[in-house]
Amino acid sequence: MKRTDIAMIVLIASVGVVVAFFVTQAILGSPSDETVNVKTIDAISADIEEPNEAIFNVNAINPTWGIRVGSETAETTAPTTPPTGE
Repeated sequence: MKRTDIAMIVLIASVGVVVAFFVTQAILGSPSDETVNVKTIDAISADIEEPNEAIFNVNAINPTWGIRVGSETAETTAPTTPPTGE
């Protein structure tokens, strides 16, 4: 390669870098121009509120327990008491 070929490649690469820089600045903009409002949250407290009795009550249906429907035999139904944790 001649010196003029190398100089031409360097010149074209330099012009390409400068053009790419200005194009990306036009598309993305400068980071200092953008402003952001950040929502803050309240502090976490150690207070515990009682749960709503309409949702968490003693007589609520527990879906983990077996349910007997109709007059099925004892072999085909699931137990009606919760497991003992064994």
